[in-house]
Amino acid sequence: MEKLIRITTVPVSLENLLEGQLNFMQGEYEVIAVSSEKERLNKLGEKLGVRTYSVDMTREITPHKDISSLWELYRFFKREKPLIVHTHTPKAGVAGMMAAKMAGVPLRLHTLAGLPLLEAKGPKRKLLEIVEKLTFKCATKVYPNSKRIHDYVLEKKFISAEKLKVLGKGSSNGIDTNYFNPNNFEKSSKENFRKELSISKEDLVFVFVGRLVRDKGINELVRAFKLLNKEHSKIKLLLVGPFEESLDPLEPETVRIIANDNSIIAVGYKDDVRPYLAISDVLAFPSYREGFPNVVMQAGAMGLPAIVSDINGCNEIIIEGKNGTIVPAKSTDELYHAMKKMILDENWKNSLAHNARKTIKDNYERKDMWKAILAEYKHLEKQLKKDF
Repeated sequence: MEKLIRITTVPVSLENLLEGQLNFMQGEYEVIAVSSEKERLNKLGEKLGVRTYSVDMTREITPHKDISSLWELYRFFKREKPLIVHTHTPKAGVAGMMAAKMAGVPLRLHTLAGLPLLEAKGPKRKLLEIVEKLTFKCATKVYPNSKRIHDYVLEKKFISAEKLKVLGKGSSNGIDTNYFNPNNFEKSSKENFRKELSISKEDLVFVFVGRLVRDKGINELVRAFKLLNKEHSKIKLLLVGPFEESLDPLEPETVRIIANDNSIIAVGYKDDVRPYLAISDVLAFPSYREGFPNVVMQAGAMGLPAIVSDINGCNEIIIEGKNGTIVPAKSTDELYHAMKKMILDENWKNSLAHNARKTIKDNYERKDMWKAILAEYKHLEKQLKKDF
């Protein structure tokens, strides 16, 4: 059986971004999962029933470690002789694609999920552009997980058109709509959970799921909510995700407001976000940049209308006036008005909610995405055999 190596910088990406996909591929390939954080990776391997190999990689720019991880990956690929190396996330992408090319791996595939360089400036942006171009150059095929990213890298001439392809309608892994299903949660359990969080029956709950960092638009979200809360007392803001103080911290004033405002409920990181989506009314997701955000699909599958920023991924999942509304990124004022409309125009909000789940089921069902990826692997294999 041919070997398929899947690589991410940290194991949580293998676990969350590719949930279920590695097991699905096991029937067709010998799957090996590669990432950093050896102990966590080994536990994940045991859980999934796949081989693992740990390489020390970091999300920061660390030249000495990066060269070391590149060399280690090269040696590993030479030993294993995989047919396919498929990378995700920027650091794993550049190290994995370079090492795979050096080792002569026939099929070198990279999924492009978001571009950090879009929010970078000056020398850092130039460096990130070089990293992306190097990744693309070493890859035999690159899969942007959104049409907007596809068009951006093509427009900027980072890559040739024949190397690029969007699989399905976007996303890296789709959504399991049986798992993310509002019918899995009984009315009584939702009422009890709201009580536990000091949310009353009358409260309209805006929910955000993700890292609590600047690039996710949390500063603007908290400011917009504070303005709304002065006018509407029966609202809550539920924040589900961890603070990251080192890479992209929030403004101190935002942190202070979150800590002291009883209408804002921050619950930290949760393995299962479904109960929090189940007790909420509207997803507020004002991120500055995304690839193809799982959170927006998850919330939609749970029947929530969404307020999202006008960035790639978000503006593909959300269709204005159908399953949500789209606002400019970094605009507290526009975000405030969209949230206010959700409060005041109940018929509009309910109409968006009515369409939310169906839109996800029709376009982003998880198993359809897996089949599309597997079909692509088989197509590339067939092409490879023809060439030889």
